[in-house]
Amino acid sequence: MARQHQTVLVWFRRDLRLLDNPALYRACLDSDEVIPVYIHCPQEEAPWEPGAASNWWLHHSLTKLRENMRQQNMDIIIRHGSTKHVLKRLIGETGARAVYWNRLYEPALLRRDKSIKAYLTEQGLLVKEFNSALLNEPWETLKKTQQPYRVFTPYYKANRSRVHVGERLYDVPKVVFDRGRELESDSVETLRLLSEKNWASDFPNHWQPGESGALDRLERFSDAKVFRYALERDRPGHDGVSRMSPHLHFGEISPDRIWYVLENRAREEKKEPHVEPYLRQLMWREFAYHLLFHFPKTPGQEFNQKFENFPWREPDSHLYRAWTKGLTGIPLVDAGMRELWQTGWMHNRTRMNVASFLTKHCLTDWRAGARWFWDTLVDADLANNTMGWQWSAGCGADAAPFFRIFNPVRQGQRFDPDGEYIKRWVPELAQRNKNSIHQPQPRPIDPVGLINDNVDYPSPIVDLALGRHQALTVYKALKTS
Repeated sequence: MARQHQTVLVWFRRDLRLLDNPALYRACLDSDEVIPVYIHCPQEEAPWEPGAASNWWLHHSLTKLRENMRQQNMDIIIRHGSTKHVLKRLIGETGARAVYWNRLYEPALLRRDKSIKAYLTEQGLLVKEFNSALLNEPWETLKKTQQPYRVFTPYYKANRSRVHVGERLYDVPKVVFDRGRELESDSVETLRLLSEKNWASDFPNHWQPGESGALDRLERFSDAKVFRYALERDRPGHDGVSRMSPHLHFGEISPDRIWYVLENRAREEKKEPHVEPYLRQLMWREFAYHLLFHFPKTPGQEFNQKFENFPWREPDSHLYRAWTKGLTGIPLVDAGMRELWQTGWMHNRTRMNVASFLTKHCLTDWRAGARWFWDTLVDADLANNTMGWQWSAGCGADAAPFFRIFNPVRQGQRFDPDGEYIKRWVPELAQRNKNSIHQPQPRPIDPVGLINDNVDYPSPIVDLALGRHQALTVYKALKTS
């Protein structure tokens, strides 16, 4: 293929990898010189600027990307400031005539990228955009009426048939990058992504950010765990899930490669049906992006308009603070919230329980929970976070009905029968036997002790039966009105 452009800027965003990177790969085919650049401007993502846990991951992921690039005799220019102004300056410094990037789908970033594309095109530059984050673009799978899907199962059947992996699997390209030392670049440290409070000090014991960490995790998961996934996925005390979500969010690995590796491994082992439950979860991720793209107001508004006047409680200094600290007196809920705080992640079965408890037993606005997750999850992803919270609150697309209220005691008994998960994250209960560990303490509610870290273990902040009754009463009144 004949080279078309002398110099191309490749604008890295949440595609922090060299393998299977379509923008980078195509730029290397099209040009004589490729200059990778990362521009840090979190305010352009408002009102969903990355939270503290995401920034921790980004710091380490960018560091790994730069190390990987330098091993390949290339480098990445890091700048901060208005994206438009930084690109304009870089174009002037390099004489670039084209800018390539991989798409993002958050509403604020779609608007920004559209504006930047229009500006660059007016200046006579070529702009090329690529899909590196999804199996299919959100606008590619529509109903026969050309309307977006609102329910997962029909979406899954339609989109599943469209998956053609292998078309975007690319080797690490040979980048021609001769002027790296001539161009000014920030260090990762100057972006000040790490919290001064060092609350994430234990994260390195649980995570290895970066492309190599993503590939290692995929290799371990595909080795055997994926074939037990259907049996193990709901057991928070077991290492039965992939934990690929932060790697996917930051684009350290592509969904195409995950799908390709797992399908091939299943074919080799003649265990194709065993891998389908996990592939279905990748489709849930696709569905979340489908909804966010077609219904961009959902991060702040209920998808189901019937809930627009639902009398959610504002974050209460008593209930909400106890929930965030893992001091609700409900063992499974507290275990999940403490796992989140200490590791930046929470098992999905537990996520559903803590979200149901906050929105239904406590009737607290789902947006408050979504914001807390946004700041504390290393895999905080606007599409998935929004869909998950609206699903749990009963007001989203394909949501569990509001009257389906998780009972965290029965959930713990079913999915953590020996209390392994609770004992790990709530050590105050480690001496309890499996018959009593899931039960709230039968003590009077003590509002003062609820938020006192020195209390052995708090009383429950709500009575589960009463909380369920109140939630159903409110829901019934909403339906009647």
